[in-house]
Amino acid sequence: MLPQVCVCYLLRERGGRTEVLLGRKKHGLGAGNLVGPGGKLESGESATDAAVREVLEETGLRVRAADLEPRGLLTYLFPHREAWSQESSVFVCRSWSGEPEASDELDPEWFAVDEVPYGRMWDDARFWLPQVLAGGSVRRTFSFGADLATVVDERGSVA
Repeated sequence: MLPQVCVCYLLRERGGRTEVLLGRKKHGLGAGNLVGPGGKLESGESATDAAVREVLEETGLRVRAADLEPRGLLTYLFPHREAWSQESSVFVCRSWSGEPEASDELDPEWFAVDEVPYGRMWDDARFWLPQVLAGGSVRRTFSFGADLATVVDERGSVA
């Protein structure tokens, strides 16, 4: 079984536009990329509980498990670095308390959903994140190439 991780995309309405909270990852896997708050599940922790914890740790925002909208599952395969392979539960959340603050992990920033800078994210995001942010769900598997950054194969569905 692959290591389990989670990611949570917080959405808000501002000036008639929908915005999503992303953050520049400061270190570790994907450092420098824009990502949604998230991370590894701790022993015995559900993906929902992990998302609540990770959002708080990485952004200072408090979300409730009941407010998380499950949006699917992503499998990431890194044949050239097996230790990076993982399975990620995807959530969207529209309700929280607090204001986003920088953490050891992320520098959070709001982006209009129609202006998300996919070129600054993991390569796979462009294949599925627009549909998830628009209300869809995802179940996909992505294989990354020898450069550990480029998607070389993908399969699955976005609904």
